[in-house]
Amino acid sequence: MRYKCVVSYVGDHYEGWQSQTRGTSVQEQIEKVLEKIAQTKITITASGRTDAGVNARGQVFMFDCERNMNARKWMGAINAFLPDDIHILSVEEKDSIFHARFNVRYKTYTYRINNGPYDVFSREYACQFPYPLDIEKMNACIQLFQGTHDFTSFCGNKKMKKTAVRTIYEINFTKKGNDLWIDYRGNGFLQNMVRILTGTLIEVGDGRRAPEELPQILESKNRENAGYTAPACGLMLMEVHY
Repeated sequence: MRYKCVVSYVGDHYEGWQSQTRGTSVQEQIEKVLEKIAQTKITITASGRTDAGVNARGQVFMFDCERNMNARKWMGAINAFLPDDIHILSVEEKDSIFHARFNVRYKTYTYRINNGPYDVFSREYACQFPYPLDIEKMNACIQLFQGTHDFTSFCGNKKMKKTAVRTIYEINFTKKGNDLWIDYRGNGFLQNMVRILTGTLIEVGDGRRAPEELPQILESKNRENAGYTAPACGLMLMEVHY
């Protein structure tokens, strides 16, 4: 059987999603549990990677297993052995034509900024930025990033050989008290892409950059021209859509 699983996790104790052969990735934690349950090695495939320190509310992965056990029992068994910062939200039986990575239509990421005094209770889930931000100026810049573009300037992997063309369908800002949430919905994202986009927008908001610079940054296809990489703790993979 093939199983589709939705998992949430807090990323600060892990070196990202992908296996690092040191037992320090989210993938390795889950595979270790599956091997214990199935008594055979199982490799899982996710919708994509998340970087070290990045959180997920709705990451999706799949695995194949010959053991005859219904989806609900799989979910209970896996959660019984996982650490407290990783939790399976659902397990669903799927046909073999389903693929967790290749069938993805789009993903939604949220970047959270605490734009008030330092908050110890949100430090694992939000970027602490206690300086004034011009939200209207930041919001006015998002039209430039929406649509299909070459996002080389916003990619953390300088040696990437594949295309850097991605489509961002929508970017939204939500302000609740001191919290600023930036939602990104797109068909795929490059390494560190959301964090670099966010860092660049923050630099516009605090006056370090002028909005007029952004078209040139995008067209330059040069990472050095874009803003800083915002901290991983503020980023969360919210949902994967199929």
